Amino acid sequence: MKLYIAKATCSLAVQIVLNELGMDDTELVHYDVFGKSTSNGEDFAQVNPLGYVPVLRLDEGEQELLAETVVIGSYLADLHPRSGLVPARGTLERVRVDALLNFVATEIAQKHIPLMRKLLTEEGSSWTRAKLVAAYARLDRMLQDGRPWLTGERFTVLDAYVWATFWHERSGVDIGHLEHLMAYKSRIEARPSVIKALADEAALVLAHETRLAA
Repeated sequence: MKLYIAKATCSLAVQIVLNELGMDDTELVHYDVFGKSTSNGEDFAQVNPLGYVPVLRLDEGEQELLAETVVIGSYLADLHPRSGLVPARGTLERVRVDALLNFVATEIAQKHIPLMRKLLTEEGSSWTRAKLVAAYARLDRMLQDGRPWLTGERFTVLDAYVWATFWHERSGVDIGHLEHLMAYKSRIEARPSVIKALADEAALVLAHETRLAA
C-alpha cells in the first residue's frame, strides 16, 4: 500500500493507525500542498483531483484509491479486528465511534481550516473559535471520569484522529483550561506509534525539500 501525506495534517492519524497495526511497510509519499509537488514525482492531481490528503492506494485489484481520514482509518482497523482500534461493524459501540469521528471531522477539523488560512472576518473568527472551544470541551467532559481514551480503556482510530487535529495553537484557540483533554493529548504523544509517525513525516518532508532545493 501507499499513503499520501502532507505535513502537519490529519494524514498523521492514518500514519498512527498503520503504526498501531504494525503495517510499517506501507510506502509514504509526501505532498507539498502549496508547491503542488510530491516526494516521488507523481502528479498528485491524478491521485486526488480534489487536492487533499490523506489518500491510500491499495495493493489489490486495480489499485483502488481511498480518501478521507475517517474512511481510511476505519478501513484499516476493520482489516485487523483483533487490534481493537475500532468496534465491530453493526454494533452500537461502532455507531457511537462513527458519530464521534464525524463530529471531529465537522466540528473540529473543518472549523480549524478557515482560521489557519485567515479566510474569516473578525466576527467570523470569534464565532468559529467559540465553536471549537465548545467542541473540545465536549471531549474534555468525556474524559472527566478518568478513562484514558475517549471510548474507554482502548486506544482507537478516534483518538488518533482527535490528536491529528489538535491545531488549536495554529488557529489561535485557547483550550489550555481543558485539563483532562490536555492530559489526554500528552498520553497520546507518548505512544510509540505517534512518535514514529512524527519522525517518519519529518524525515520524508526533509528529503522532499532537499530534493527540490538541489
